[in-house]
Amino acid sequence: MIKKLTGQSFLLPLSFFFIFSVSELIKKGDECYLERENQNKAKEAKRYYEEAIRLDSNNYEGYWRLAKVIYFLVDGLPKKERIKLLKEGIEIARKAVKLQPNRAEGHFWLASLLGVYVKEKGIKSFSFIEEIKKEFNLALKYDSTIEDGGAYTALGRLYYQLPSFAGGSLKKSLEYLLRAKRISPNNPYTKLYLADTYLSLKRKEEAKRELEELIKMEEEKRWLPEIKKLKEIAKKKIKEIK
Repeated sequence: MIKKLTGQSFLLPLSFFFIFSVSELIKKGDECYLERENQNKAKEAKRYYEEAIRLDSNNYEGYWRLAKVIYFLVDGLPKKERIKLLKEGIEIARKAVKLQPNRAEGHFWLASLLGVYVKEKGIKSFSFIEEIKKEFNLALKYDSTIEDGGAYTALGRLYYQLPSFAGGSLKKSLEYLLRAKRISPNNPYTKLYLADTYLSLKRKEEAKRELEELIKMEEEKRWLPEIKKLKEIAKKKIKEIK
């Protein structure tokens, strides 16, 4: 379970960062992000990226990575803190997009953070749906393989979750998720979301196959801690299939 983020719960003294160049700060942030199953490591990664963009306010690599770690850190926060951090992340991602509009990462994390924001705020924020679609499609335009086909996965999930009056479509959901699977057969999110879409289409055997494959997946370090959580969800879902 992700621990509560308190803002002051894990701070490194600023003097600690002075020994690193911007590229070294980003590298250290990446190393900490890989250890994000430890919440303090995720917060440490955030601090490294923040210091990198403080030293170089036009550093695209620092901005999109900071947006990514914020996306991870919002999970499990109380609603008020969650929304505050989401707004911060959205602005960071917008800055990345402005700096490098022809790169995929900024578009991807802007769309991802906006998606969480819409989920949090509900129908009041539905005006962002078209922007989310646009940003994911721009990410695909510049790199269709980003985050292991993650932009296709996210669009597939979006079309699954949207009500029909807002453009939801199981047919489109399946189309995008299958594209994602062709790019990265072992993306655990793609497997879980494909299972949900198959279930809604009454294709139970295919849904079970995806869930079983997810449960048996090797727990690669780059997918921790997400894969552990997704496996538990898959185990519950497969028991409910009759």
